[in-house]
Amino acid sequence: MVNFVYLIGDTKTRECVIIDPAYAVSDLLQIVEQDQMNLVGVLATHYHPDHVGGSMMGMNIEGVAALLETKQVPIHVNKNESAWVTRTTGISEKDLAAHESGDKLTVGEIDITFVHTPGHTPGSQCFLVEQRLVAGDTLFLEGCGRTDLPGSDPGEMYFSLQKLAQLPHDTLVCPGHQYSAMPSSDLGDVVATNNVFKPQTQQQWLEWFGR
Repeated sequence: MVNFVYLIGDTKTRECVIIDPAYAVSDLLQIVEQDQMNLVGVLATHYHPDHVGGSMMGMNIEGVAALLETKQVPIHVNKNESAWVTRTTGISEKDLAAHESGDKLTVGEIDITFVHTPGHTPGSQCFLVEQRLVAGDTLFLEGCGRTDLPGSDPGEMYFSLQKLAQLPHDTLVCPGHQYSAMPSSDLGDVVATNNVFKPQTQQQWLEWFGR
């Protein structure tokens, strides 16, 4: 599925977090160790198994449950996603740190801002860090996350996309999957070329879904 996993860390304090560690958890932890970093948390963009682990299409994806067996760290989720994450992964709600939009997490001296972007799932969230937007499945360079899955809402997705479009256009968009030739791109280029930004109103957007 060409998933992206992102590690954010401070090379001075040696603290880091992992975003969406679903597959190859032991390999990810080995990278952290090789870089001589200390893992202090996991950030989850949304509850789907290809981002946090769980059962999907007949496969069991190890995800955060396997990570917690090796390293006890908080799993940072949006508050609207807590029940979905526990149900999907089997981990306890005690393992979660629930956030609201606008919350900040400091890793060393690096600030990460949580941006609630419902639509793909009720608690989908993106992360802003140093002019980079880790967008999960809310926004790809071409297209956006599906809105026909449990918990999805195309109406909410429209407003989430509009929210992201208001960010500085030199923000680097880092999506959750590589569904385009390039792995990342400036937001200004994404807004100019991605068809999901063509509708000017929510009604125009919903007409794409036959609503």
